[in-house]
Amino acid sequence: MSEEKAKADLLRYLQDARESLLWKLDGLSEYDIRRPLTPTGTNLLGLVKHCAGVELGYFGDTFGRPLFTAEEPAPAWYGADAEPNADMWATADESREDIVGLYRRAWEHSNRTFEALPLDAVGHVPWWPEERRETTLHHLLVRVIADAARHAGHADILREGLDGAVGWVPGNESLAEGGQEWWEEYRDRLERTAREAAKA
Repeated sequence: MSEEKAKADLLRYLQDARESLLWKLDGLSEYDIRRPLTPTGTNLLGLVKHCAGVELGYFGDTFGRPLFTAEEPAPAWYGADAEPNADMWATADESREDIVGLYRRAWEHSNRTFEALPLDAVGHVPWWPEERRETTLHHLLVRVIADAARHAGHADILREGLDGAVGWVPGNESLAEGGQEWWEEYRDRLERTAREAAKA
């Protein structure tokens, strides 16, 4: 397989996860995209903010290609001295448009790195232990695809819990066909099976 084809395959999976994550915000109120939906505070807009930071770090700073400069300094949450989990939620001053816009800028910045560098390009991850800091663009692409897909899965569950909206990406829900009644019967069947298994 050519390098160009390998990059295209990797980028397609990364882009699917990116778009799926943003799609989960569509149609929701400011409150619903921000509110903590798990005991550890996981929230939809925070997942987007986190994924933006991940891309900027791994595909920018790691390869000496930072997005932020002296003319445009990094936000406080992106710095090494930020409070714990600062990248996992949006403050009241950070709008949906700000966070989504930053994520889209991160995509563009990352994509320019993919175009400019070969998959075996060596980068240095400053926040990793010294003995592991050196890595390749290929390794980080796989890592970030896994991370983005994991968080898109989190967003799937959070969104379904909020209003029942489900699906992978617009136009490709990747679900069994069936209306509300079918899904209710299916869920009831699983519940009955779980109870039977628990008695065994």
